[in-house]
Amino acid sequence: MIAAHQLAHNWGWVLARGLIAIAFGAYLLTLAFLAPAALIWALVILFAAFSFADGAIVLITALRFAHPESGRWWWMIVQGIAGIAVGVLTYFWPNITAWVLGILIAAWAVVTGILEIGAAFQLRKNVAGEIFLLIAGVLSVALGIILLWAAQGPLIALLAWAWLVAIYAIVAGLALVALAFRLRSFAAHNP
Repeated sequence: MIAAHQLAHNWGWVLARGLIAIAFGAYLLTLAFLAPAALIWALVILFAAFSFADGAIVLITALRFAHPESGRWWWMIVQGIAGIAVGVLTYFWPNITAWVLGILIAAWAVVTGILEIGAAFQLRKNVAGEIFLLIAGVLSVALGIILLWAAQGPLIALLAWAWLVAIYAIVAGLALVALAFRLRSFAAHNP
């Protein structure tokens, strides 16, 4: 109860993750309509920034809750480190990453999704509305599987992946925003 209570009182971090995801997805969709050729390279750089920022927010959140009595928050630490690592690798090797970005995105989406599903099952004990985190996790795993399946023709596929990533980011971001407001409500009723 203590860790869920603390997460609920720091619901703003979950809201920040959701808003970053929505902004990332909206920018990708805008770029896809206005400059599809530039989208491939923008996707590489934007994904690096998104993954790094998302990982940093998750890691900061995890470190705030890393108390001996809340040892179950290790999954957030792993998720944060994974996001930061993928962001750094993507930034420093953009040309190579353009060819393997689909695989990196797919692996990141599957790992993040599995960890979010695990987090949802942990939160269900204390917070109503954990279904939103479960939805975000399932969407992440589904995106990863789709990206692995469609990994033919890297540059053409990156264009299609950009659409998938943009839609995923917006939907998952909306789910995280909804979860943040559920957490805020939980915090208001459990001071």
